[in-house]
Amino acid sequence: MTADRSGPAFSVHDIPFSTFGSWFGISPVVAEKTYAEDLHLVSHQNGMHAVLSLTPLDPVTGDRAETRVEARPGLLSWTGAGGRVDLAYESPDTVRLRGSGLGMAVRAAAPTLTPFSGTYFFHDAAVGAHVFTSYETGRRYRVTALSGTLDATGAQTLGSAERGLATAAAADGTWEIAIEELEAARPPYTSAAAFDDIAACARDSFARFVDVVAPWRSSATPAAELAAYVVWSATVNPTGLVTRPAVLMSKHWMDKVWSWDHCFNALALAPGCPELARDQFALPFDHQDGSGALPDSVTHSEVLYNFVKPPIHGWAFGHLRRRLPTPPGPAELGETYQRLERWTNFWLTARRAPGAAFPHYQHGNDSGWDNATTFDPERVVETADLSAFLVLQLHELANLAEDLGRGDEARRWARAAQETQAALLDQLWRDDRFVARGVGTGDTWSSASLLDLMPIVLGEHLPAPVSGALADHIKAHLTPYGLATELPTSPHYLDDGYWRGPIWAPATVLVEDGLRRAGHHRLADDISSRFRALCEAHGFAENFDALAGTGLRDRAYTWTASSYLLLAEAYALGGDHDLT
Repeated sequence: MTADRSGPAFSVHDIPFSTFGSWFGISPVVAEKTYAEDLHLVSHQNGMHAVLSLTPLDPVTGDRAETRVEARPGLLSWTGAGGRVDLAYESPDTVRLRGSGLGMAVRAAAPTLTPFSGTYFFHDAAVGAHVFTSYETGRRYRVTALSGTLDATGAQTLGSAERGLATAAAADGTWEIAIEELEAARPPYTSAAAFDDIAACARDSFARFVDVVAPWRSSATPAAELAAYVVWSATVNPTGLVTRPAVLMSKHWMDKVWSWDHCFNALALAPGCPELARDQFALPFDHQDGSGALPDSVTHSEVLYNFVKPPIHGWAFGHLRRRLPTPPGPAELGETYQRLERWTNFWLTARRAPGAAFPHYQHGNDSGWDNATTFDPERVVETADLSAFLVLQLHELANLAEDLGRGDEARRWARAAQETQAALLDQLWRDDRFVARGVGTGDTWSSASLLDLMPIVLGEHLPAPVSGALADHIKAHLTPYGLATELPTSPHYLDDGYWRGPIWAPATVLVEDGLRRAGHHRLADDISSRFRALCEAHGFAENFDALAGTGLRDRAYTWTASSYLLLAEAYALGGDHDLT
């Protein structure tokens, strides 16, 4: 446990400043791989949209002031030669800003207003505040002066124009404002809370979260608090199509819940935040379609069904219910059983060709490994990883049926698991590796992708010669930083090739767990150690350069943070051991 309750310092260039429950953050990242000079209020309602720019000002000249930005979980600060501006969340939809010796310009980020896009700006006489209305988010952003005054530019203008506010200090040289994200209207902003108390409350909220999520943390797990912040700050309240409190993958551009990413967040949260963990696991199932399929992704204003994600949910729920402090009761087990049954039957019917022993993917996106080289010859493919995940899901259904007193169903699922695994080993195991098979052509091939080795997730269910051969191949994917998703010696390897080289958190956790359950503890320990060191040095990016270790793509990814928490917890609680 740490004595410093202010939490870890972090760069807003990598991790947005936000709070639990909020749909907006403060960040220079205004679009995919796009960084602005100034911080912006970036909302994730109806997509990712930079709504307001926040520019520190020299109060004498009115010009942009050079400042240093510092961030901790409860407080964001701009510090310049003449003063500073602080920002803190009062609530998930309201931030307070306070300045002394520096001003702040709050401007519409969109330069042009059209009948269907941009931001309109006006003074709302009914509440005595200035309002920005955003077509992109469908929300309003209300700015109220609490001390000092606000000078407006461009109120009620149409077309292209600067629209915004500049703070002017009160007689004591300070100013303070509140910015709210709201729908059509609400009463005038009032608050009796002092800024310092608001910042302390935000700081304490995170401190309580990290204390329950990572009570085991120590100097041996130095990234645990920052990992917890990434998860805490990316959590949003239910609204729109998001039916439950949800941990988005990021409050950068990857601002969705994908239907396998959520499993890793659920597992990390389970011991300390069991209800939030349950919500993470259940959320995609709230949108399960009539065929039993889960959506590809869920976010504020869209649910996508054009692809799916792999059926890792039986594996995940098996670990989840063992990690929860109170085991699920009959009602929860019964609901989960029904949902997993429908999801499994989707794969056994809609995704299994007539006469086939096991299901297939229709595109690499269905696997979660979008562009893995396994899918280079063909896209509609039977792969060993899919059948391995399905076998684990069938075993979990058998366990659930047994717990629910449905013995006949338990035996049926256990038999289906045995038959699927037997067919997998009979049809797709060749010499010392698994192959993929085209559904239309019947052609088979192997690749240099780690995806071909993912059947190690079967762990204790695999024959020893098979798990041993897989372990040997997995070793070849290990770089100093972790598991490369494509062999570095492959001609198809790319440093920033998405699933054609970089290190990814979910593959790491699944492989590590499977190896450990198969008895390959030393290799599992090594993989865990390298991945933890990678995160401690380079943060929680979407993925990492396997040869240099640097973070790639979205730099504040929650399944990476949650994977670190899972592996760090296992390490802290008596050396490396399994997720339970």
